[in-house]
Amino acid sequence: MILEVAHIKTHAERESEFEEAMRQAAPILMASAGYIGHDIHRCVENPSQYILFVRWQTLEDHMQGFRGSSAFTQWRAILNPHFAEPPQVLHYNQTHAFGQKA
Repeated sequence: MILEVAHIKTHAERESEFEEAMRQAAPILMASAGYIGHDIHRCVENPSQYILFVRWQTLEDHMQGFRGSSAFTQWRAILNPHFAEPPQVLHYNQTHAFGQKA
């Protein structure tokens, strides 16, 4: 599994609009080959900043599959107006797993 981590900065005081756009764009992402799941987290200290985590089966599923598709064009058309700057995206492999406390 590959974890895509996208650091997103939205326009200040338009966070709710961005969150609604994410809800609208989610089905596009979820229909992509190799997609496992995703979640988004809003920064407590800087509410216009978010981190998007997307789990993919392989790096190619994201980079060649999704990003090379018309679905990515649709995804970005919905979200681009809400970005204050281009998202910073990196990919990670899990090296260790630890339990979670309830």
